Amino acid sequence: MVVNRRGRHVRRNALSKARRWGATVCSVLGAVAVLSVSLASGAVAADAQSEQWYLSAMKTGEMWKTSTGAGVKVAVIDSGVNPDTPALRGQVVTDEGAAGVTYKATEDFEGHGTTMAELIAGTGAGGGLKGLAPGAKIVPYRISLEGMEEAEARRAPDLADVIRAVADSDVKIISMSFGKDVDTDDEREAIKYAHAKGKLMFASTGNDAERNSRIGYPAAYPYVVGVAASDESGTVAKFSEHGNYVDLAAPGINMPGWCDNSFRSYCDQGGTSAATALTSASAALIWSAHPDWTANQVLNSLIETAGRDWARDDPSTYLGYGLIRPRKVLENKNFDPGPADADPLARENAVGLLDDEGNPVKPSSSPSTDPSKGPGKTGTSGSDSDADGTTAAASGEDSSDNTTLWVTLGAAAAVLAIGGGAFAVIRSRRGA
Repeated sequence: MVVNRRGRHVRRNALSKARRWGATVCSVLGAVAVLSVSLASGAVAADAQSEQWYLSAMKTGEMWKTSTGAGVKVAVIDSGVNPDTPALRGQVVTDEGAAGVTYKATEDFEGHGTTMAELIAGTGAGGGLKGLAPGAKIVPYRISLEGMEEAEARRAPDLADVIRAVADSDVKIISMSFGKDVDTDDEREAIKYAHAKGKLMFASTGNDAERNSRIGYPAAYPYVVGVAASDESGTVAKFSEHGNYVDLAAPGINMPGWCDNSFRSYCDQGGTSAATALTSASAALIWSAHPDWTANQVLNSLIETAGRDWARDDPSTYLGYGLIRPRKVLENKNFDPGPADADPLARENAVGLLDDEGNPVKPSSSPSTDPSKGPGKTGTSGSDSDADGTTAAASGEDSSDNTTLWVTLGAAAAVLAIGGGAFAVIRSRRGA
């Protein structure tokens, strides 16, 4: 049985700029709530690709000359994945899921998991979505999610069991575009096991920042990369939840996705779910180009090349280490990924969750959302692009731990080159 929906914002304007701003809820019997978001009525499949603004922004044409993600399998743990949409035919591995945890994995009860799979590895066939890593393959898993009938939820596998099964497979990347409020020992241990087996795990941080900004799991677990969302201009999405478990950011707003499980049309949506899928796809592109790299090295390359204008050792609580820029890795044949056994998030994994004032957070509790205790206050500031495409001008009052920056991603080099739009960044130190 699944309980306690946090809420769902809905805009029904055709092709509107509606966002999937719903948030997750916790559930019982090991069930997990999807980061569900509002679905606007809108685009038919033929129009979907014209709405994929991030593909040109990230210069996929250049990246695909080097890598399409071929040879990399991505586990999509979600509401199931429909392998028969035009964009996913031939892209979904349906016979390699681990026994006992593949219950109805190829039946998507709401369309969310199929959208995530297409964002990662869609071919664009039939006017469907073009994935960021169209050469990658998807291995689907269906867990107990909000909106699922109780009988189905009881039969769906537990998240911890799925993660362990994936850890024992040849899948390299685990993409988890969902979240819940509860931290469990079984899941924590399963994720630790998957990390030890060399898997790279990504999860959405949540879409409820304007109301509660609760800590979301699995994004907040050690060894899981928490992903925040940005819009076309590079501005951090207002709904994107924050905390020291945010590690990277990616496009996640005004993007097409399946309206529902009828798979007749796409709608304008987005969220940290979509941002997570694109980050997973970015990792697939890099790992395909460098199959001898470890998960640590792939992640480190994403972190080192992320678009940011703050110190590498002082990541943002809103954007982590910055916006993903996989092209910066792929275009450099001599890129140094760092040591194979060095965890690039070792400090975060050791320190654990912190609130906005840098104090330890107990499992299953939430960070402060009191604006007076937040990591900074926003303001406006102009800036000029530098050779690397990222600059910033400080705005507001600075202190040792609380600084407000406005970053512009220039059109010359940054993959999110959207006309010099402002990228609002609110920073505070993540660790002691």
